[in-house]
Amino acid sequence: MNNQPALSKSLKVYQIVFLGLAWMTPMIFFTVYGVAYDAAGGQMVLAYLIAFLAIFFTAYSYSRMVKAYPIAGSAYTYTKKAIHPRLGFLVGWALLLDYIFSPIIAILTFGIFMHTEFPSIPVYVWVIVMNIILALVNIVGIKSVARISGISVVVQILFISLFCLFIIKDIATGQASSSTLFSLHPFLASDVPFTTIFSGAALICFCFLGFDAVTTMAEETIQPERTIPKAIFLIVCIAAVMYIAISYFTQIAYPGFTFTNPDNAAYTLVKLVGGNLLSSLFITVLIIATFTQGVSSVTSVTRFLYALGRESVLPQKVFSYIHPTFKTPVVNILLVTAFSFLGMFIDLNTAVTFVSFGALTAFTFVNLSVIAHFYINLKKRSFTETILYLIFPLIGAAFIGWLLTLLNKDTLLIGVAWLAVGFLYLFVKSRLSAPFVKRDHSKVTVPEK
Repeated sequence: MNNQPALSKSLKVYQIVFLGLAWMTPMIFFTVYGVAYDAAGGQMVLAYLIAFLAIFFTAYSYSRMVKAYPIAGSAYTYTKKAIHPRLGFLVGWALLLDYIFSPIIAILTFGIFMHTEFPSIPVYVWVIVMNIILALVNIVGIKSVARISGISVVVQILFISLFCLFIIKDIATGQASSSTLFSLHPFLASDVPFTTIFSGAALICFCFLGFDAVTTMAEETIQPERTIPKAIFLIVCIAAVMYIAISYFTQIAYPGFTFTNPDNAAYTLVKLVGGNLLSSLFITVLIIATFTQGVSSVTSVTRFLYALGRESVLPQKVFSYIHPTFKTPVVNILLVTAFSFLGMFIDLNTAVTFVSFGALTAFTFVNLSVIAHFYINLKKRSFTETILYLIFPLIGAAFIGWLLTLLNKDTLLIGVAWLAVGFLYLFVKSRLSAPFVKRDHSKVTVPEK
């Protein structure tokens, strides 16, 4: 009997939702506002609606696969079990780019905003401080992570609500361009080409990243087969409502809004809406949001590494170790912390490049895994099952795969190079050790602790 410490099952639906929203960071709407506005030709409402539809089908596929395999590992596990172990490894290798660079994005963003508030302290100092704090919070345990994430998400939602109320006040008092709260104009493309709106949607899809990360915490969740799918849809729908609401109100109230620098366009918009008071609050909330995004990002990547270690894809003794007291993968947390010190040497664009390729690759194969597992392997092919297990995931795979092709050439080249390194690692490992296990189409049952 294996007496090795296991991950503690303690998370409920609302905690998973808070963790996902914290990883997603609702305030990301503002951080990408200027770039997204330019990419979508100002048609933010339509762009967010299109992005939501693309993500919805992929969220559906995640909800199906977590029911089939309620264990840590996410896209890696699903592709490995449903299609083939070697392909699963390569998908996991691509996903590793997403997970391992996500904490760096949070740490860098935190450092940049803190440096803005305190110019005398260099960015690298904030990177070091943030990194250490993230490690300590994650080592203490998953419940502390959930509590911090919950507080952050509530603060962000309150700020977004306050922002919308300020706009509604401007409309009601005649200070905005529109005199009514209800208009179909934001839902009409007007003279903006649909190709432009779709380009904006491709960029905006990254605002939804986070719903997938919660699947890595399946083994720390009570009744994951029911809890995780419910949480996934709640996360995606809550985010969509917030993003579309902000886009709608800003589009009808300030249709002629212009800015010179896309990077700080949101700050200009917030100052226009609420003056210095709201803009000061905006910076404070954004810093809090970025911090908790880092906490959730570290949680996700360390659980993913745990899954790879337990499967012996990575050295098992190192990556599958669970601390007997804290019930957390302490070694993984320390390794991720050490890697995240790269935030002192690389820029934000480089980190985002790695994340975008990894995420879209993983999303594509999760959709394909639904088809392989349910439609092909389990032969669920009735009329309803064909829609659920072939049509829906096929739409998701096609949409996300198309968005993947819209990434710039440099991103695709870096991604392919990373996959080549993974293929080489897989080749060497297969020569030095036993071959990967055969596919297992059975449902995995995780024993209660």
